[in-house]
Amino acid sequence: MSAISFRKFTWSDVPAITTIYGHYVKETVITFETEAPSEAAMAERFGRMLDLGHPVLIAEDEGKVVGYAYASFYRPRAAYRFTCEDSIYLAPDAVGRGIGGVLLVRLLEECKLAGFRQMLAVITAERANSIRLHERHGFRMIGKYEALGFKFDRWLDIVHMQRAV
Repeated sequence: MSAISFRKFTWSDVPAITTIYGHYVKETVITFETEAPSEAAMAERFGRMLDLGHPVLIAEDEGKVVGYAYASFYRPRAAYRFTCEDSIYLAPDAVGRGIGGVLLVRLLEECKLAGFRQMLAVITAERANSIRLHERHGFRMIGKYEALGFKFDRWLDIVHMQRAV
């Protein structure tokens, strides 16, 4: 993983993150979105996080964006302002190289600096690799919701995991 570098998001990353995310929308149950958002929609989403001072991180391999991670409010109400939810997405050919773990560690550090105290992971229950990743980094299972999402003609469960930042 020596060629991998990590940095903060810049606006020039929008096309790459849109492509990466679009793959997961169209091909997987990792996200419950069913229509891939446009670059403009992704830029708006990331702009809101930047405006709030929330961390958005990029992983690059020899100058090519191969993954990203971010954390933002778990819920919009003021009482939740110290709790964030993480998201990590990797280009399909970057999976299994340890990039997600590094992004998660760096994201936790950035969240602490941003004033968050708790991080939640909301994961499709069948995504054992994501659950294991979070467990390796100190998250514990706190709940499961059954048949919460419907995608690709089937009902999907989600789990919530949590750890202090």
